[in-house]
Amino acid sequence: MTTNQPQTTPTTADERPVLVLGATGKTGRRVAARLADRGVAVRPGSRAASPAFDWDDRSTWADALRGVRAVYVAYVPDLAVPGAAATVGAFASAAADAGVERVVLLSGRGEPEAERAEQAVRDAGVPWTIVRCAWFAQNFDESFMLEPVLAGEVFLPVGDVREPFVDAEDIADVAVAALTEDGHAGRLYELTGPEALTFAEALESIGAACGRPVAHVPIPMEAFLAELAGAGVPDDVAGLMGYLFGEVLDGRNAATTDGVRQALGREPRPFGSYAHAAAATGVWDTTAVAR
Repeated sequence: MTTNQPQTTPTTADERPVLVLGATGKTGRRVAARLADRGVAVRPGSRAASPAFDWDDRSTWADALRGVRAVYVAYVPDLAVPGAAATVGAFASAAADAGVERVVLLSGRGEPEAERAEQAVRDAGVPWTIVRCAWFAQNFDESFMLEPVLAGEVFLPVGDVREPFVDAEDIADVAVAALTEDGHAGRLYELTGPEALTFAEALESIGAACGRPVAHVPIPMEAFLAELAGAGVPDDVAGLMGYLFGEVLDGRNAATTDGVRQALGREPRPFGSYAHAAAATGVWDTTAVAR
């Protein structure tokens, strides 16, 4: 136990649902599953849900917020995009007006635009918790790096900068604690893994877990953006990737933090544990992919 761990106890039974925005994303689906396991009613927030939720259509917000007790906010595509802070702030104000008792915001570490969104949530007048993270370990098996990992070579515009990759399982555990337990209101948890790795070291760990080499190949930013364009990646997504690799991955996030321990009283999961767990699912099995 640590002296700075909040006193967290389950809240009293409450049948009102928790609205989970981004409920099919890396963290949102984990948050939704954990809430369901606790017997908490979950309202997914998406255009396909009923009631529907659309960040770009504010007329959908009131119905999505009606009767909910708490909200998990994962903004798509990213808090770094222009206008995100204003939109998230307006949503948090709508949540306050709807009587929502807690807002948990997934934020970006080392991103000035994300910090503006954090302040907008603080100013909205609803109890808040901020979960600030950078690079998810799951980007290697659930996102744009999966296919390069399967190919055995990951071409990225980054050199030997270190990143303390955070496991999405830890993020979800912290978010669910903040949504369902006392002691987290007004807290900012900056989450990292327990060690900072270069991309080459992370891919070496993945290679060891799946039994074949996976190499990191540094390339210029121009070549990286050209590869994205050739793969049909939309311009706005490619621009976001360029921003993250070109500006945020400059070493500013290399230091590890004790955010997981502050929130949960335990250590974060090491990258190697993530790699072995992902490998055990077969996601990096090239033989299975070939079949």
